[in-house]
Amino acid sequence: MGSGGLELPPGDEGHEGNSADVPPGTVSLARPMETSSIGPELDWDADAWREVRTRAQRAGRAYIWLNLVEQRLRAVVAAVLRPIYEPVHGDEWVVAAAGPAGQEWVQRAVAVREVSRRKGYLLDPADDNVISFLTLPQLRELMVQHWPCFEPYFDERRDVELALDELEVTRNVVSRNRALSEAVLNQAERASARLLEMLDAGGDVPSARRLPVDAVEDLVGDRYADVVAVHSDRVRLLRRFPAEDIFGGARRLDAIGIGLNLLVQNFSGRRLVRLAEAGARVRLLFLNPASSAVKRRERELGLKRGELSRAVEMNILHMRRVRSRLRDPDAFQIQVYDETPRFTAYLVDGDGSDGIAVVQSYLRRTRGMEAPVLVLRNGSRLVKSDEVDEGGLFSAYREEFELAWADSRPVS
Repeated sequence: MGSGGLELPPGDEGHEGNSADVPPGTVSLARPMETSSIGPELDWDADAWREVRTRAQRAGRAYIWLNLVEQRLRAVVAAVLRPIYEPVHGDEWVVAAAGPAGQEWVQRAVAVREVSRRKGYLLDPADDNVISFLTLPQLRELMVQHWPCFEPYFDERRDVELALDELEVTRNVVSRNRALSEAVLNQAERASARLLEMLDAGGDVPSARRLPVDAVEDLVGDRYADVVAVHSDRVRLLRRFPAEDIFGGARRLDAIGIGLNLLVQNFSGRRLVRLAEAGARVRLLFLNPASSAVKRRERELGLKRGELSRAVEMNILHMRRVRSRLRDPDAFQIQVYDETPRFTAYLVDGDGSDGIAVVQSYLRRTRGMEAPVLVLRNGSRLVKSDEVDEGGLFSAYREEFELAWADSRPVS
């Protein structure tokens, strides 16, 4: 008997739901469903995991930029307004600076600070102040209200406000953990870099004029040594880092490879002449087109006999024409080597801390255009593991170039 006075059907194997076997007055119970079919599907497939990781990566990058901007803006606002209000209002100088127009949001910040105090959320005593609890829009409001105080430090108020406007979309998306598109992330990174530059926090890496320091690179550079970018092939490299950005304005250029196509075919001879006339020193090291190493490389790539050697000869002839137009040919040296080619490298300003390098290894059946590319930054400022400079990849390739140059011979 069930609790309601009704007889339940027996559970032995002789009763499988046949109505003819069920006594009158009994209530039929449904058979349990298979576990896998109960409720919604909880598993994520590969596409779902890929989308989640992409969202997290984008949100993480955006958060780092927003964090940098907020900290810098907080410091700027404090440096300008504290000397004005603190002598009169003491620790309540932020409340006084907000004035009647900002009474609501500044009191909310005060309340959040008190809650954080009681619950032990203030882990750093330096954050135990009201300004640490202001958001980007509120910091912006303080700047706008007191613009005459900030005007001497900025060229255009409109530029600051436009950059902050562009960041507001990203800030709302990241704070609510919603999907951030690549286009919006790129806009946020550009706006953040521009705003940090306006706030005079551009960093102290000399090569930033050619290859701007990325916020993620700056914070976690110890994970990547001096590698600042990896591209799957040369086409993607040039899409993100055009030849003009790589070679333009160089004061020194050392290059080693087979035919040096990245330089010869993507940077005009006129620009090379102007660089050399402006004082740049150029050393180009080609694989000898008559060497057996060229023939082996042709076989590896499945090229016709002489196809690669003729291409290298054409590049050398082009560079010789560039050299012939210079008043000081010694500023533009061309040499060839006969060893097995192992990599191609373009070292720009490699003798200083502002140098960059573009490096590709030679793969057996992959042309240079299709080989993976590393972009390196010279100097040890970004190599932060235990603050020990163990030497990065840049110095290794620079040393290899010098060894190969010493064993090569000049082209007349």
